[in-house]
Amino acid sequence: MLTYLLFRKITLSLTCTFLLINLHAQTSIKYKFKGNNVYAGIEIGSKGVKMSLIEVTSSGLKNGNFNILKDTSTNTDFITFSKESFQATLKGLTGLYTVANKSYQIPSEKIFIVFSSGVKVVSERENKTTWLTNMSDSFKIAINEQDRVIKPIEVIDEARLSHLGIVPESKRYTTFLIDIGSGNTKGGYFPSGNTKNFSLFQLTWGTKSISNATDKRLDDDRTIVNFNKQMQRVLSGQADEEITYAVNVSGAYNMSDNIAFSGGIAWATANLMYPELAENQAVPVLYDDVVKLSERVFKNYLSLSDSAILTTIQDNSLDKKYISNEIKKVNKVFDQRALMSGIGLLLKIMRQFEGVYEKKQFYFIKNGQVGWISAFVNQTISENK
Repeated sequence: MLTYLLFRKITLSLTCTFLLINLHAQTSIKYKFKGNNVYAGIEIGSKGVKMSLIEVTSSGLKNGNFNILKDTSTNTDFITFSKESFQATLKGLTGLYTVANKSYQIPSEKIFIVFSSGVKVVSERENKTTWLTNMSDSFKIAINEQDRVIKPIEVIDEARLSHLGIVPESKRYTTFLIDIGSGNTKGGYFPSGNTKNFSLFQLTWGTKSISNATDKRLDDDRTIVNFNKQMQRVLSGQADEEITYAVNVSGAYNMSDNIAFSGGIAWATANLMYPELAENQAVPVLYDDVVKLSERVFKNYLSLSDSAILTTIQDNSLDKKYISNEIKKVNKVFDQRALMSGIGLLLKIMRQFEGVYEKKQFYFIKNGQVGWISAFVNQTISENK
């Protein structure tokens, strides 16, 4: 108990050292988006469309400094590649572009749009690459910009940019970043003490692909008990083999002191485990606590509702309305089976670093989705100078 209390007591100070100084919680921003240094980055991802509005500081082109002014997203489940998800994604993409261009008066040339690597991987695996072309063409017609080019980002580029956009410079060369997406997992680290050489880590598994593979094994028994049983088989089969091989090949165990996880499941897990730290954008976690949450999701899912979680918070100085809203967001994005799949994959990866003789420090990054797109905008600006 003493160890746990000590861990929670130092959580805030550890978090502060891990965050970029200029990374702010969305709720604290005053929306005054005037000036020549405001840009927008829009990502068409596996589950939806995300937009970040960023301000590049006067020194940003040299050292990558930028302020997150706003980040928002809309869930559309694009990688189901259905007519409905296509139209929802097109509507979401056009809507966010219009908000950036009209509401915040960001010029078209300062709005960058890309397909995520997860979309690229899944579309290639399922022979659906024409859906990306059709989305790009439909969007160009919708906004009347025939010269607009939307390309998918490569896995290694997204992973490298995520590291640059999320991990502070003080921990850049000792941190292994892993982003768990819906359709794939990617990440890596800088092994040579510079940002030119990047060691890529990637898996063909993500939260959604684990869930989909499990669904295919359910047959007529669609109970949560059978889902858990079949999910464990998926995780113990090809997924486990791929994870073990990828971690060993990366060499990250010996090179990294910190293992940082980003992506939707990291955000969801951090909020459910430590609701009192809802406003913190980076949270240090313990492997055993994630194991306990996994069991709780399976056996006592109702205890993870916003009302149930609020009853466990005794500190009246905390903003309980904000905490409640964050938990509601988690439960809206992830149902019980999605949480089980994502946390199951998360634990499989974490287990590779839970050594007997050397313990790594795990971090969950909540707003990692703005990291790579913001770094992408910053890099593009630098290249065009």
